[in-house]
Amino acid sequence: MQPHSFDYVRPQTLARAIQVLSENGNRAKVLAGGQSLIPVLKLRLANPRVLVDINDVPGLAFIEERGDQLRIGALSRHRDFEQSKLIREKYPIFSDVASVLGDPQVRNLGTIGGALAHADPASDWGTALLAFKAELTARGPNGARTIPIDRFFKDPFTTALRSSELLTEIRIPKSKAGDGGAYLKLKRKTGDFATIGVAVQLGLDAKRNVAGARIALASVGPRPIRAPGAEKALVGRKAGPTAFADAAKMASEEAHPTSDLRGSEEYKRAMIEVFTRRALETATARAGR
Repeated sequence: MQPHSFDYVRPQTLARAIQVLSENGNRAKVLAGGQSLIPVLKLRLANPRVLVDINDVPGLAFIEERGDQLRIGALSRHRDFEQSKLIREKYPIFSDVASVLGDPQVRNLGTIGGALAHADPASDWGTALLAFKAELTARGPNGARTIPIDRFFKDPFTTALRSSELLTEIRIPKSKAGDGGAYLKLKRKTGDFATIGVAVQLGLDAKRNVAGARIALASVGPRPIRAPGAEKALVGRKAGPTAFADAAKMASEEAHPTSDLRGSEEYKRAMIEVFTRRALETATARAGR
């Protein structure tokens, strides 16, 4: 099957991209890496009148620390995270994501912004960013606005972005001593979506007690979700097997998996518990205290 016909626009500036989106509303689709959009077009699950290719828009691809934040341009490719020394050394959770996402072809072309805007319930990037107090910058005809990651995902393949807006940047708090994170994904084969995914970001104090924790889950609800009960079960406790076992069990209870071709509800809950415990152990080992 081939896509319906559409107009193709490749703007050279952010202002022009936003103008085209504003003029066409829901009839326009944004093309970044295209790794999710192109298959959807070919299946005619999306039939835009205009395709807005933003790959020539400058200033949207970067990964760098500025002040007290890590700032990520929405056009940054998955491969950029694999190759970034800054990410490997200070934000290894993002290296984890890049290493298990799709296959080399997808990682070479796909972008973090495109993955977030696609809003798949199995989103590796969406789940990893929920493990942080991340903020997303959207730009539209009325300027920029900030969307907290906890309010970004609404329903399957639905976000808080308006049809006239473009996701331009992601910001997370800068890593500090005692911080550690990990993302683990259970999948049937290379390139497959997650059967379940677990993202963990911890902050440990000087006594290796958990000062802060965020735990996010993929493929166990209509969107990537957090496990707030499991997070609370960790804070103030010594980072170790007992606390991790309690939190992992709670995370499995907070999830909302459904039986499908990748596994039964019972199997997915069991795997959430196992992978949450493993992610907590890895995050602790990376915390650096």
